[in-house]
Amino acid sequence: MNSKYTGKFLKYVEADNWEWVTRVNCSGVVVIFPITESGELIFVEQYRPPVQQWLIEFPAGLAGDKLDESDESMVNAAERELEEETGYRAEEMIYLGKGPASAGVCDEVLHMFKATGLQQIGAGGGDEHEDIKVHKVPLLQVDEWLAQKIRKGCGVDLKVYTGLYFLKQ
Repeated sequence: MNSKYTGKFLKYVEADNWEWVTRVNCSGVVVIFPITESGELIFVEQYRPPVQQWLIEFPAGLAGDKLDESDESMVNAAERELEEETGYRAEEMIYLGKGPASAGVCDEVLHMFKATGLQQIGAGGGDEHEDIKVHKVPLLQVDEWLAQKIRKGCGVDLKVYTGLYFLKQ
């Protein structure tokens, strides 16, 4: 295996005629599908430079990416990311499973959680390096809301549709 470049959280790798990116300096990745007791979904919207577009997403982030918390559990990371990005705290984080995000280009495996019993404790918006807008959307209106966001030029992260699969059951 040959590594040509290592950054803060990514390393470029070449092996056996394949090129891919591997995660470094973190223990994993979490994505959270938050739903209120009244059936509203909590989405985030943020600009993503690799695709040069504002995207509608569910809250997500790295686990173990802080020096003093390199052994952070996935559930603790999910709780922290939900609060940082959305301002909500969950009574329950239900583990749904894990899977690769884009297996042809990255070894990243997402750990998925459904967040219930939500209580808003802050404004959200992310940390000092993020510019995140928070949206609360009724599940029954989500398809039209997403269509409106797309018409206005937003992209929709495909993990949104994965989350909707779990939340509509």
